[in-house]
Amino acid sequence: MSLDVHGRTLLVHHWDTDGICSARLLFEELRDVSAENRTLRIGNYFLTEEELVDFSGYDSIIIADMVLPVENVLRLAEGSEVTIFDHHIQPPIESVIQHNPIAMGAEPDDHPSASWVVSEFLGREIDLYTLLGMVGDREHRIKENERFWPIISEFCLEYGMAFDDMLRMVELLDSNYKTGDKRAVEMAPRLLLESGGPSDILENREWNRNVELLEEEMDRLLNLPSEDMLGVTVKRITTQYNIISALTRKLAWGSGRSVMVVNTGFFEDSDQLYVRSPDRDMRALIERAVGLGFKAGGKKDVMGAIVPKEETEGLLKEASEYLG
Repeated sequence: MSLDVHGRTLLVHHWDTDGICSARLLFEELRDVSAENRTLRIGNYFLTEEELVDFSGYDSIIIADMVLPVENVLRLAEGSEVTIFDHHIQPPIESVIQHNPIAMGAEPDDHPSASWVVSEFLGREIDLYTLLGMVGDREHRIKENERFWPIISEFCLEYGMAFDDMLRMVELLDSNYKTGDKRAVEMAPRLLLESGGPSDILENREWNRNVELLEEEMDRLLNLPSEDMLGVTVKRITTQYNIISALTRKLAWGSGRSVMVVNTGFFEDSDQLYVRSPDRDMRALIERAVGLGFKAGGKKDVMGAIVPKEETEGLLKEASEYLG
């Protein structure tokens, strides 16, 4: 199926590997169109008023791997044709073109990344960028997916790669947003479009330098004490780097426990909260956080939220009671 856009086109994508790879796949389809790309202010899951005004000048807007508040989407749709490609929890939005199987009730494990949703829609053959999006979102847990792990394993075997090579590529691509380099995130889809393959990612000097910095910070944060809240592991951190998702994943991996991480150092007036659970469905918690007026989103096993500092402890308590 082809992607139908017209006039000036803007691609708005998430800042992580899945968002970058989804944008790369869409850019290939849009080669003959005058398309630009943007990501949001890193750490935000909503458009600022300035971004809403800026984006309103486009005829077509494609949103990839980024669950924006419905009111943001409807505002964009007032003057533009909006198309969404996603796999996160999201309500159906009638006034836009929405390619999100999860919003229509599909099983999350059948759609592990936005890159897969894009690739499936375009009828593409499975390639590196489709699979990198999956690995980026699921990392080691993709091995538990009975449908997609054999596909990834076969691809690695065919192209002489190890799964660790794919994990390293994800780490390198994600290093751009984790260090807060919005411009580098926005350049990455074009670089991948022109890339000669895995070596261009693995040998990128700037991204490798980023990873060295981030590894030092991650070690520091992992060594900070954790606390127990109703059987849930809680870690409180203060860092300027946007590594809360990666830290939560590391703490949760293999522990069998639900984990909550609070970062008080990224925003001046709000905290980042990231929650991951091995066995509790997070959708009800996401709905509760949104109902309380917080910017929140996620998937079946994870929730990310931006919470005013004075409200953080209240949401932590509710989340721990839900998980514990």
